[in-house]
Amino acid sequence: MEHKVNEIQISYREKLSTLKSQSVTDSNEVAELLFQNWDNKTIGLHETFKVVLLNRSNKVKGIYPLSQGGITGTIVDMRILFAIILKTLSVGIILAHNHPSGQLKASEPDKQLTHKVKQAAQLFDVKVLDHIILAPDGRYYSFADNGIL
Repeated sequence: MEHKVNEIQISYREKLSTLKSQSVTDSNEVAELLFQNWDNKTIGLHETFKVVLLNRSNKVKGIYPLSQGGITGTIVDMRILFAIILKTLSVGIILAHNHPSGQLKASEPDKQLTHKVKQAAQLFDVKVLDHIILAPDGRYYSFADNGIL
């Protein structure tokens, strides 16, 4: 009796060369990049969680939209997050989400999630460089700048 199994394929293709992409050095540059890559029609409507993927030189490989939620929250699936990080061979990440209310304060769940991601990332030698919260009016909050990373 023959047993058939699914073939597993893992792929990542760069459309834009990472070598030509910008290198991010501070939270202001990251926030600017995030605002440019966020749908400004929905930033005040519902929460979205994204991850900025970086190479060893902190050059941006890409931004992956991980989840979209309601007005007050969104779910982050750790397995999908790390599947994306590992598939793209990223060595650094920056977490990002928006607060439609404009409240620029890290909630307890935000802090817990960041801690959980940091712990998991250590196993794969991936650095969590920051977690940025965006407000619809163009302001942002950086975990790293506020010493809570």
